[in-house]
Amino acid sequence: MLAGAVRFCFTTGASSSRRAGMFICLATLLLGGCGTASIEDYRDRSPAFMPEDFFNGALTAHGVVKDYSGSAIRHFNADIIACWSEGVGTLNEFFTFDDGEQQTRIWTLTPSGDRTYIGTAGDVIGDGSARWEGNAMFLDYTLRIALEDSSIDVHIDDRMYRIGENVVVNESRMRKWGVGVGEILLTLIKHPEQPADCSA
Repeated sequence: MLAGAVRFCFTTGASSSRRAGMFICLATLLLGGCGTASIEDYRDRSPAFMPEDFFNGALTAHGVVKDYSGSAIRHFNADIIACWSEGVGTLNEFFTFDDGEQQTRIWTLTPSGDRTYIGTAGDVIGDGSARWEGNAMFLDYTLRIALEDSSIDVHIDDRMYRIGENVVVNESRMRKWGVGVGEILLTLIKHPEQPADCSA
């Protein structure tokens, strides 16, 4: 969801010691691996995620960006307007980072089957794939990040958990060449008391 955050992970610190540390970290990840929970594991948990319900109206997001070592390197706040028309959802996201950078993203969620969706955005390569069960929703996609003189494609694994009627926590794992290069942790808060202009 956060191209600027991912770009920061790849452009911050180019010293040989940092590169060596990153290599060691990635090698450890390759050898150790990590457990992966299935979306099916959350089928009986509540409250039900149901994107048409939660992603509807005014929301805010608040989070931190971590680099490959687990250090928090940025934080951000965002305003989101989410609307649905003829079964298709649109999420207009407006991010502000602690260093003053601002970023806009427009997500489109199109139902593709039972509890499944296709997710698209301007800098997402191809179609993202989303599915929800119980109180969880997983979204997988490849994000193209613009660097100074090139670009890089990073796989994003978003895992969202609805822990209250108006609260979702999200962990985004960033991978390149199959290994972890960073993580984004955020909380999404729905504000049903605030009006949302879906006419734009």
